[in-house]
Amino acid sequence: MADTTSFSALSKPSYSLKHNPQIPQKAPLFILPKTLQKPYLFPQKPCLSHTTHKTHITLSSKNPISDLVSTNKKSPDDFSSFFDDDDDKPREECGVVGIYGDPEASRLCYLALHALQHRGQEGAGIVAVNENKVLQSVTGVGLVSEVFNESKLDQLPGDLAIGHVRYSTAGSSMLKNVQPFVAGYRFGSVGVAHNGNLVNYRKLRATLEDNGSIFNTSSDTEVVLHLIATSKARPFFMRIVDACEKLEGAYSMVFVTEDKLVAVRDPFGFRPLVMGRRSNGAVVFASETCALDLIEATYEREVYPGEVLVVDKDGVQSLCLMPHPEPKQCIFEHIYFSLPNSVVFGRSVYESRHVFGEILATEAPVDCDVVIAVPDSGVVAALGYAAKAGVPFQQGLIRSHYVGRTFIEPSQKIRDFGVKLKLSPVRGVLEGKRVVVVDDSIVRGTTSSKIVRLLKEAGAKEVHMRIASPPIIASCYYGVDTPSSEELISNRMSVEEIREFIGCDSLAFLPFDSLKKLLGDESPNFCYACFSGNYPVQPKELKVKRVGDFMDDGLNGNLESIDGSWVQAPLNQEVHKVSEVGKLSSSQN
Repeated sequence: MADTTSFSALSKPSYSLKHNPQIPQKAPLFILPKTLQKPYLFPQKPCLSHTTHKTHITLSSKNPISDLVSTNKKSPDDFSSFFDDDDDKPREECGVVGIYGDPEASRLCYLALHALQHRGQEGAGIVAVNENKVLQSVTGVGLVSEVFNESKLDQLPGDLAIGHVRYSTAGSSMLKNVQPFVAGYRFGSVGVAHNGNLVNYRKLRATLEDNGSIFNTSSDTEVVLHLIATSKARPFFMRIVDACEKLEGAYSMVFVTEDKLVAVRDPFGFRPLVMGRRSNGAVVFASETCALDLIEATYEREVYPGEVLVVDKDGVQSLCLMPHPEPKQCIFEHIYFSLPNSVVFGRSVYESRHVFGEILATEAPVDCDVVIAVPDSGVVAALGYAAKAGVPFQQGLIRSHYVGRTFIEPSQKIRDFGVKLKLSPVRGVLEGKRVVVVDDSIVRGTTSSKIVRLLKEAGAKEVHMRIASPPIIASCYYGVDTPSSEELISNRMSVEEIREFIGCDSLAFLPFDSLKKLLGDESPNFCYACFSGNYPVQPKELKVKRVGDFMDDGLNGNLESIDGSWVQAPLNQEVHKVSEVGKLSSSQN
């Protein structure tokens, strides 16, 4: 019987709401005659206003392509391109951060981006507004610590800044797609950082180009800047509202102008965006609360789905972008993307994953001697499994955090070379033992098969895989880089067939029905498209990757060359559901 613990009963950190008594309160301004609807997950709080803020914003940028279709098939043992399937996980595309009203705004952005490094490792950037109201930008390819140093941060003075970290495929022209983007138009300059994916990007871009717009990147985020520049609305924040009303898909964005910081979340609330405040009154927006914690900002609330927050010298105004439907927040934030110490969609990520593990132990028990995790994302679920099963949790796999994007392999090929670089088995924990190994998800299944082989070579008597998510059978179109449905192993195979493919003694996924039961009354507020194939916003224009690394990385060619390497996603995509989803598969059955 499934553990019926209610998701709403999961513990939440006791974040306190701090108000600056010297900050004037401004009545919220709403674009529409109806007020901002109260989302199911977030208690409505009054909008806060302040004269001096230090705002931290964390945002993510997403390529206009979510699906990857590889034409270069390789054998499971060929790890010459180990990092192509790396951890064989979906990729969150970015993290963002912004600060308003602090003399060290760019340095706080820098620290917050460190906290969000797990959301993107390929590029980083910061835009700051100096005392002359000029937007200055520093961007680069690599980790935050590689892009920024003391001298570069000295080039970013001012009390208003936004920052961004980005995940992407490799590419020689990737730098031009590193955010934040900055553009000048007749009324001034604007910078933007974006987390999500616009499913009507191609249509919008074609319309803008027909009207004379010239694009510098292949990112869907640039479309937003063009829509703002061509809008006839007044004042500036109404231009943002006007632009966002034309967007379809997922977007959590922050904008910066000469004197304003603006945060926007799409009406479905696919991607997270939180608001906090430092002790000096600075307002902070971030993708995750872990960024707030590092810069000592106190969590206040989520940016509501469909909400626009404008921060300036007069305080914070809350505007209703549009009447938002039922929220559809990404459940994978709790399964994999976010750090365990974050609070996402109003819930502790740690508590969520711990309960996922407990459910697995209840619904898919097996006789075992030790429980281990695939580090790092499987650790908390493994702890939950071990606690519920009454079996000791131990570190059976040690992860190396110092592996770069490329590595020279000896001429004498080493089997499973890439996995061995990152994961080392502990023979003293595994030898002669019946091992339960907990992972957060299985995407293609290639890495899982190598991990099972690694454990058995280290002496494990039995290896039982437990996956702390339902099977992934469909691609994500809302800001997550996932393979095409054809490459997703759970879309092609039954649970028993997957078990045979990866070579474990038994395999069980977190049952989809148990996940929704756990979420209780909040279950309708989450997006499960990757598990069901039912998309809240139909991805009718999405492009899918066909060849190599020809992706959203600042292509140098003309539009025809782009079209030549992209195909249009089907209007009515059918996803074949696996009939045995969530069932226990075992060679002993």
